[in-house]
Amino acid sequence: MSLAGLGLTAAQERVYRYLLRNPRTDPATAAADLGLEPAEVRRMAAELSALGLLDDALTPVAPAAAVELLVRRRLEQAQRQFTELTRAWDVLTELSEEHRSGRTVQMVEHLPDGATVTRRMRALLAAEPGELVHLKIRARGRRSEDLQPFARLLARGLRSRTLFSADALTDPEELAHAEYWHRLGDRHRVTTEPSRHLAVVNRSVAFVQADPSGPGPGAFQIRQPGLVATLADVFDGMWERARDLDDLPLTPIEEQVLHALTRHDTDEAAARSLNVSVRKFRAHVADLMGRLGAATRFQAALRAKERGWL
Repeated sequence: MSLAGLGLTAAQERVYRYLLRNPRTDPATAAADLGLEPAEVRRMAAELSALGLLDDALTPVAPAAAVELLVRRRLEQAQRQFTELTRAWDVLTELSEEHRSGRTVQMVEHLPDGATVTRRMRALLAAEPGELVHLKIRARGRRSEDLQPFARLLARGLRSRTLFSADALTDPEELAHAEYWHRLGDRHRVTTEPSRHLAVVNRSVAFVQADPSGPGPGAFQIRQPGLVATLADVFDGMWERARDLDDLPLTPIEEQVLHALTRHDTDEAAARSLNVSVRKFRAHVADLMGRLGAATRFQAALRAKERGWL
């Protein structure tokens, strides 16, 4: 069987096989036995040494080690060739988008503002409401005019996951907003890891904030498959490490409201103890009951005890 399939030339293979049979032969003797010029044998020996099949003393490595080296080299070459071929899919993606949109498309394109980003994302999801993953600093990010179209996408079967920073929970309305959309099907989790704005649509297009310091300079739209896959993997890892909304600890105001409920007989007294209005106190109680899934205050107290909050 020839080693040509593993990348050796016929001349290289002849010299290697000869040296396996005659490991201590000098180049002049090898040239005479093989019917080659000494310079040609020395050149073949140098090439085999470069491949790792001979040492400096022209002693060949064992056949098993030689074949393993050649196979690994061929695999590396095949991987490089495969990488080159996959670039054809980048071109296909670009051409398909140009055909669909009627405009020039780049693998990485700067979008000037949030409104443009929203339009691009909405167009992609309208064409294929498959999957959206979203990393945000705050849970409340969509403008009011964007909420109903997004709700309709969820109703059509869009699989959506949103991660937002735990720092946002200092605002009680952030958690209420997240819980509302969580119930509608946009699954929310909270992360304590550093967060930047990132969205990945259908595992094929990513949007990242152009300037980490703020949204003013717009965002980059990325279609390069390798980059998009890496960003999607980063999100998946953060999602696995994040906390479900039901597992979040009480916020300071929630803890104060819960304890005030157990210590005072009336809302008026509880509100005075927190230095808030009765209306505000009752709003906090309603939010807390909603989070606990409780229909009554008594049920809320029981569930709070079950979670170790009391």
